[in-house]
Amino acid sequence: MIALREAWKAGLFGREHWTRNLVAGVIVGVVALPLAMAFAIASGVKPEQGIYTAIFAGALVSLLGGSRVQIAGPTGAFIVILAGVTAKYGVDGLQIATLMAGAILVLLGVSRLGSIIRFIPAPVIVGFTAGIGVIIWVGQWKDFFGLPAVTGEHFHQKLWHLIQALPQLHLATTLLALLSLALVLFTPRIAALRRVPGPLVAMVVVTAIQSLFHFDGVATIGSAFGGIPQGLPSFSLPEVTLPRVLELIGPAFAIAMLGAIESLLSAVVADGMAGTRHDSNQELIGQGIANLVTPLFGGIAATGAIARTATNIRNGGNSPLAGITHAATLVLILLFLAPLASNIPLCALAAILFVVAWNMSEARHFLFMLKRAPRADVAILLVTFLLTVFSDLVIAVNIGVILAMLHFLRRMASSVEVHADDGPELDVELRGRGLGDLPPGVLVYSIEGPLFFGAAETFERALAKTHTDPKVLIIRLRHVPFMDITGLQTLQEVIEQLQRRGIEVRLCEANARVLGKLRKAGVLEEIGAGYHPDFPAALSAASSEVAGETRT
Repeated sequence: MIALREAWKAGLFGREHWTRNLVAGVIVGVVALPLAMAFAIASGVKPEQGIYTAIFAGALVSLLGGSRVQIAGPTGAFIVILAGVTAKYGVDGLQIATLMAGAILVLLGVSRLGSIIRFIPAPVIVGFTAGIGVIIWVGQWKDFFGLPAVTGEHFHQKLWHLIQALPQLHLATTLLALLSLALVLFTPRIAALRRVPGPLVAMVVVTAIQSLFHFDGVATIGSAFGGIPQGLPSFSLPEVTLPRVLELIGPAFAIAMLGAIESLLSAVVADGMAGTRHDSNQELIGQGIANLVTPLFGGIAATGAIARTATNIRNGGNSPLAGITHAATLVLILLFLAPLASNIPLCALAAILFVVAWNMSEARHFLFMLKRAPRADVAILLVTFLLTVFSDLVIAVNIGVILAMLHFLRRMASSVEVHADDGPELDVELRGRGLGDLPPGVLVYSIEGPLFFGAAETFERALAKTHTDPKVLIIRLRHVPFMDITGLQTLQEVIEQLQRRGIEVRLCEANARVLGKLRKAGVLEEIGAGYHPDFPAALSAASSEVAGETRT
């Protein structure tokens, strides 16, 4: 359900809720201003494009998304991908890729695949977010220390060149950056300023200092980008051609997947904080529409922003009105205060991104996993992290998910047990059911666990190599939750092998789902009347068969 409709039905647009949502929206809008500019610059585009993104995406996601408290806009998670796309394909290429990503997100939502995104394992998510944090942190050294431009295609090359360039740091820039960093970190700890966003304080104070003293060599938005235009952007449709679409399909898919993960993670966090329940499919549709529209007005890719969503909730936001107010606040700032942005030092924005990078890295969670998680999960975490930093984000996530899936399949396969029921437990069960001892020539086997392709070999080895050749083999399926086609084929092959050895096979106790698959695969036809709904019936038929052969 669209969050807007849900909030309306819940009465959250009543006058008693206006004040808290308006206040929360204004605060989030103020918080979003420096972040939007910083994310845009780090992504290789102009600072105003970050503001445009926060305005249009923020309003559309609030109106059409699946979470009534979600705040959308540019985020740090996108920086690595967007900067790479911008450098390789230009701003036009980035806008086309964002449009395609929006279409992919809408299709994911319409196809009701929103819940699938949730199954990405925690080591993969923590690994790539920590990797993104490291890349963002290192990527801001140039503006933080006032270093000359560095070269290098890969991360390790850029890092080495930055380390070599550190002795050339610009003193005034570095001091302003350190002051900004201190203000971002310590402003929330001052009681009187607790409700004032640290990034805003840092940006205002450092901008005022630079405007007053005019330090030489300190890069500002004005010196780097010529300031920020005063007013809203005009509609512009990028030139979309088939060759362009084909070369950008990879980046578009990466943007869509990362956007889906980030937005749904943010929605889950919001649910935990606000006690709400989001619609994951509608959230993807809302995010998709936002990314379809925002590039047409000069914006970049957007997704749910965890920090801004949390700020919204902490300040009383409980309806889409807060998200719309956040967008309106940015519009007013753009219309009336844009000329003041020319004096904002880039080092202040770099300091803000230092903190964003630290928060994204989830260092405490990362170290906790390294210490406490199973070795296989630690390996997945480190592989994903290292590939994110030194290779490519898309490759890192893909390989991380594949490794996690293979590990899961290995564990699932090892959990499947096929064993003979011939001990005291079977005797107790037989007496409890009022049955006698197990007749001679009858062997009972139980399968416990899913019979799928990963466990097929285990099953085949256990059943095909029975130590004795009984007259009748009863296979109990009560603890088999599901079978796939490989498991069904293996079961059929084992039954044929046993029948060639003169062993009669009887199946029993399958659940409705497994029974349907047995019937569809022809296994029931293979054994004729050899299936029984319960164990006593199978045992009775086996006893009769053994007794008949004995009399013969």
